[in-house]
Amino acid sequence: MIPYLDLKAQYQAIKPEIDAAVLKVLESTEYVLGSEVAKFEEEFATYCNASYGVGVNSGTSALHLALLAAGVGPGSEVITVPYTFIATTAAIRYCGATPVFVDIDAATYMMDVAQIEAKITPRTKAILPVHLYGQPCDMDPILAIAKKHNLIVIEDAAQAHGAEYKNRRVGSLGDLAIFSFYPGKNLGAYGEAGMVTTNNAEFARKIRLLRNWGTEQRYYHTMQGFNYRMEGLQGAILRVKLQHLPRWTEARRTNAALYSKLLSTSGVVTPTVVADRKHVFHVYAIRTPRREALTGFLQAREIQFGIHYPEPIHLSRAHADLGGKRGDFPISETVSEQILSLPLFPEMTRDQVREVAAAVIEAHAS
Repeated sequence: MIPYLDLKAQYQAIKPEIDAAVLKVLESTEYVLGSEVAKFEEEFATYCNASYGVGVNSGTSALHLALLAAGVGPGSEVITVPYTFIATTAAIRYCGATPVFVDIDAATYMMDVAQIEAKITPRTKAILPVHLYGQPCDMDPILAIAKKHNLIVIEDAAQAHGAEYKNRRVGSLGDLAIFSFYPGKNLGAYGEAGMVTTNNAEFARKIRLLRNWGTEQRYYHTMQGFNYRMEGLQGAILRVKLQHLPRWTEARRTNAALYSKLLSTSGVVTPTVVADRKHVFHVYAIRTPRREALTGFLQAREIQFGIHYPEPIHLSRAHADLGGKRGDFPISETVSEQILSLPLFPEMTRDQVREVAAAVIEAHAS
């Protein structure tokens, strides 16, 4: 059996370092926030070339607080895409704001920048591009549009740890950026965790308040806040794993390149890699109109896979009240019906990549 992801193999490879870090936290009793979280915030912000990092308890919480720090609230509109994980839209709605969708680009699956300006209204407060699957959006035009219309740009970099756009690392391109450290991410915690990065000191200060009940001095609350604090154990674990992230990223990119070479004449659409962007391949997503047949073929050969994502958000029952209907965003709809994620992880061997690729080729030849 070839797993979609092998977290056990990753843990075994760094077990002594992880175990020592966990024991250190247990002995310190700094279970919530504390020195390990503070050090990780500094180290990850530096990794992203950002001035500040604020650790929280999930990527969704990071989105929520970034939006609030940007002044998004009831009556606001935020421009984003319908083809992403549902948390992107959910966080906008947590603020009482309205998501306004633009379709994705057919080649990269990123926000189609040509559609943005037509969706801007006097209520628009922010643009929220999603660096999907590990490849950055086309940020320069997005930033130019935001500057022209006095809008905040919040990068959803939940899947893009270490990705680069024109030699600039994501997490430092917009006014704010959010990351998820869900266990399956390129940099994953052993539980839930997230972070907001920014170069704006006031945004960072506000997010620190919001994540911890709106208090800087215990039991004195200056604003209505939340319990969105990062645990000390996660900070310590992520500090260890951050040191290995560059090596893991290159392993992902090597395996992805091998997939693309082997599948070049297979009949499936392989990921588009834009020349001026560094794709870190959180997901290796292919497209095929024969997805149902292919998934059955892979299951028969005990090859795991994923589908990221089978339903665009404008067609989700959870957000039906937004009034979305089929045909509104045709590229998102087509991609959602054809996308399939193949196994990809740093510990994956070249023989495993070849076995998966051979199965895909055989399925399409039959």
